[in-house]
Amino acid sequence: MTHLAERIRDILDGDPRITEKTMFGGLTFLLNGHILVGCKKDGRILLSVGKENNDAALARPGATQMIHGDKAMRGFIWVDAEAIEEDDDLRDWVETAERWVAAMPPK
Repeated sequence: MTHLAERIRDILDGDPRITEKTMFGGLTFLLNGHILVGCKKDGRILLSVGKENNDAALARPGATQMIHGDKAMRGFIWVDAEAIEEDDDLRDWVETAERWVAAMPPK
């Protein structure tokens, strides 16, 4: 997870709106207090993509719906480690989430 977190830190490049918090069993990066991207020990990431963008995100390789308990959490998706092995792919996913989360009012 440490290597994945470092890769994400490099993408976010010291953005002052970003904070880090342990959530969902891993390190999560928050943008203005909202979940942006979370890292899991197994190499997956959790992304906030918004309900409107959920289906488009799920159509991409390696993406699955976040399930919490028995409920599908529309607007949040998991991306498998294999789908973000390349830095450009990870950057694209993080930027996809950032477009959505940056439009939300700060918490």
